[in-house]
Amino acid sequence: MSDNLRRSPLHARHEALGATFAPFGGWEMPVQYSGTVAEHTATREAVGLFDVSHLGKVRIAGPGAAEFVNTCLTNDLARIGPGRAQYTLCCAEDGGVVDDLILYLLGDDEVFAVPNAANSAGVGQRLAQVAPDGVVVTDEHDRHVVLAVQGPSSRRVLAEAGVLPETGDDDLDYMGFVDASWSDQKIRVCRTGYTGEHGYELIAPSETAETLWDALAAVVAEVGGLPAGLGARDTLRTEAGLPLHGQDLGPEITPVQARCGFAVGWKKETFWGREALLAEREAGPRRRAWGLKATGRGVPRAHMTVKLGETPVGETTSGTFSPTLKKGIALALLDTAAGLTEGDVVSVDVRGRPLECEVVAPPFVPAKVR
Repeated sequence: MSDNLRRSPLHARHEALGATFAPFGGWEMPVQYSGTVAEHTATREAVGLFDVSHLGKVRIAGPGAAEFVNTCLTNDLARIGPGRAQYTLCCAEDGGVVDDLILYLLGDDEVFAVPNAANSAGVGQRLAQVAPDGVVVTDEHDRHVVLAVQGPSSRRVLAEAGVLPETGDDDLDYMGFVDASWSDQKIRVCRTGYTGEHGYELIAPSETAETLWDALAAVVAEVGGLPAGLGARDTLRTEAGLPLHGQDLGPEITPVQARCGFAVGWKKETFWGREALLAEREAGPRRRAWGLKATGRGVPRAHMTVKLGETPVGETTSGTFSPTLKKGIALALLDTAAGLTEGDVVSVDVRGRPLECEVVAPPFVPAKVR
């Protein structure tokens, strides 16, 4: 591994568990422990425990901080209130996606943002450059760890580890968050995740990382779950049809093309990229995201050509073997001029061999987040 890669405060725990590592977004992160398929299955059937501390942490605070953020990012914070989180996009003026991120709305004067690892500094800098007097943008990357507890037993894990009271889910709806007290430390607990399963993400002080991980991991083991790495995170999110920035979203892929228009406040008077996105929505995008489900043997990967007959009609952006469906799946950008729709059959050029696939609307596996 490169000496320039950052490490999670939990790196020693991952080494002790026998994790294999890989560079991701400038970090050295665990890819798997017991195996991607086992970790994937454990998350779907019981619970998976993920260290996602590579994700960014940016605090925007000061008079009118929420209103300021709302003039920059695509989604409309007016749709939610304090104690709620929101998926949103940071776009360039041409409509390309600089990053996708989660915003935690604490009040009119404070917003906490969780961008992707590689883009965290860039998003923070963009906001800081145009912040009005009194609004301060602070990179808090090293102050926090982020853990994801995902799967049908996730609520039980948090209750038995003492993070949340044993009162059921009525107190925390999807995309809601609370600041809980655990071991005399504040832990932000949000009903979010990147797996399509019922789950939670915890933002905690870095100094509590190991004790919190140990407490969660002990209960995860008791209920038949596993620590899970970025390998399972990728197969789970692909089955759920969730985009990965740098593949399914990016500077050359707009929210309209990626079917992320739900994260755009179209009626807002201002946000970065507004005019370009409105024009593209009005005219119709030249390409649109679809799912591809292999009907034959083979696994599509990213950046493979998609053909209708002998005519190229697009390219895969993500691809993997689905442990749940036991077949290859992919997300792809397909030319709208081809007129493709759900149920049509295309082929993916897998290293010179055509792999027949059915065009489907994601998700491949129904979401259970609520």
